[in-house]
Amino acid sequence: MELSILVFLAGGLFLGWALGANDAANVFGTAVGTRMIDFVTAATVCSIFVILGAVISGAGTTETLGKLGTITALPGAFSAAVSAAITVYIMTHWGLPVSTSQAIVGAIVGWNLFSGSTTDMGTLATIVSTWLFCPLLAGLLAAGLLPIISWTLRKTKPHLLRLDQATRWALLLAGAFGAYSLGANNIANVMGVFVPTSPFGTIQWGTFLTLNSVQLLFLLGGVAIAVGVFTYSRRVMMTVGNDLFQLSPVAAWVVVIAHSVVLFVFASKGLSSLLAGANLPQLPLVPVSSSQAVVGAILGIGLLKGGAGIRWRVLGGIGIGWVTTPVCAGLVCLVILFVLKNVFGQTVYL
Repeated sequence: MELSILVFLAGGLFLGWALGANDAANVFGTAVGTRMIDFVTAATVCSIFVILGAVISGAGTTETLGKLGTITALPGAFSAAVSAAITVYIMTHWGLPVSTSQAIVGAIVGWNLFSGSTTDMGTLATIVSTWLFCPLLAGLLAAGLLPIISWTLRKTKPHLLRLDQATRWALLLAGAFGAYSLGANNIANVMGVFVPTSPFGTIQWGTFLTLNSVQLLFLLGGVAIAVGVFTYSRRVMMTVGNDLFQLSPVAAWVVVIAHSVVLFVFASKGLSSLLAGANLPQLPLVPVSSSQAVVGAILGIGLLKGGAGIRWRVLGGIGIGWVTTPVCAGLVCLVILFVLKNVFGQTVYL
């Protein structure tokens, strides 16, 4: 493989690292913040299942990003990925759980503007609508599930030590499901822009294991996410787990489940086909915001409890990060595209 191709793919790996550093907090932040699971265990489980989700179920959401804008040159894909990664990295450094989905969408729109390509406004409207619907759905799920779980515990009255052990295992299993859903839903943010220009072929190991070009891209992206989880995710985990709203271990489990279900339903081709077969409305297969889902779930529980414990200043900072993320990513993408084209003579679009 040519060195230039590896250099450009490094942009996607950087974005994968940034996603792992930021969005792992959404999967295990509440568990680590409540000290029910230690960081190393959380990072290990998250890394394994995020890779599995990316490789096995990551194709669906990539199609929607492709409709928003098909980046036709590898340097252009590099520009979009790096601009999104820089934006997410800065927000992560500030401890804000921002949306990698918003960052890559802003970057793609920036590429469209620079290349003169048409932004599909219908697709953009669909994606933006999920930025509102995703936290709302997660909040409703969390607020509806917590009273049921609390009622069940009051009726069964489990021993405190058994309840503690069961909660730890429940958080671990929910985190594994959440990590799988994160990989399935958000790998499109990391490697989706490289799919049209993928340099890989199909690789087969043995009789049963075959990885096509897209799956190899997603495997690389999944590994990059896992590295981000281990190296830089602890700070954002504490913001999600402690700073926004103080959660009990049971409430932390509810948050992870609500977040994971939302990500899964927006990435599941099987569920979409099932709804279509039953003539029911289908949820769009889009890379929704993991950060918005988990914050929405936490807010749902906070409002259910009267809202007194919500730290509105922290929420305001998170909200500002959400608003500025796509704008910043788009502007950074324009700058990088200009430099690559006019300084380094790269073809950033065809």
